[in-house]
Amino acid sequence: MTPFIKKKEIKKDWYLINAENAAVGRLAAFISKVLRGKNKPTFNPHIDNGDFVVVTNIDKIKFTGKKFKEKKYYRHTGHPGGIKTSTPESLKEKNKTSEILKLAVKRMLPGGPLAKKQLTKLKIYNGENHPHEIQKPKTIDFEKKNKRNIIK
Repeated sequence: MTPFIKKKEIKKDWYLINAENAAVGRLAAFISKVLRGKNKPTFNPHIDNGDFVVVTNIDKIKFTGKKFKEKKYYRHTGHPGGIKTSTPESLKEKNKTSEILKLAVKRMLPGGPLAKKQLTKLKIYNGENHPHEIQKPKTIDFEKKNKRNIIK
């Protein structure tokens, strides 16, 4: 049985992931697991037990197959006939590469207010630099977790 943990006992760590040449889906699945706290033995689905994740080099992220051009993201304005579509290619042209990963992670989290709170712990940056050095994030070598995580 999983022991219940009190809010005062929750310790939030910081992790740093270099997304250079990383597969989007695999990276998003790993990040969503860390944001929810499923990598900890004290996981409870109704408690925000997850950690902070800092992702760098998001502009060098990769898709497998033809997904970069053919994958579609749908959203609706709320008006009749107001469906809008975009592709990862169009988002990259608009310099919104962080939205690609954010959408992937958001859709892997369960819906609701807790998921919105957990998504705020995801910090995404285009280059190598980030303003979270003072938190001393632990570096996760995403490539060494599985050879398929990186697309050559």
